[in-house]
Amino acid sequence: MRWIIAFAASFMLLTAHAMPSPEGVWRTIDDDTGEARSLVEIQVVNGELRGHIIEIIQSDLPEDEWYCTKCSGDKEGQPFVGLRILEEMTWSERHGDWRDGTITDPANGREYSARLSVMDDDQSLEVRGFVGFSLIGRTQTWERVE
Repeated sequence: MRWIIAFAASFMLLTAHAMPSPEGVWRTIDDDTGEARSLVEIQVVNGELRGHIIEIIQSDLPEDEWYCTKCSGDKEGQPFVGLRILEEMTWSERHGDWRDGTITDPANGREYSARLSVMDDDQSLEVRGFVGFSLIGRTQTWERVE
């Protein structure tokens, strides 16, 4: 019986260690053009995943207008660079992804429920923002920056 428990514990440790981590820098991709828009740094702090913009790569706005004028609350008027766009995401063992948090779209200032999944290649991050049910929303694929 002890060896079964030891085996199960070892297996859980190995699979938990093998789980791809979302921590790092990710390149966001524009839905319409397919071009890179920004770099987002994702960190896990106290068990919660958070992400903020660290660089704007391409924008339709002049640089002196890179502020979240359409955001509300504490994000209103904040510069895009440094803006926290992912908040309060927690790991769901059951679903195998990060969820129950929010993502902010700096272009329109809206906050959406969010779900994140690191793809098997560990180089792609599926980011889904939605209102209410996850069926009604938008999915982007971000690319890991080495």
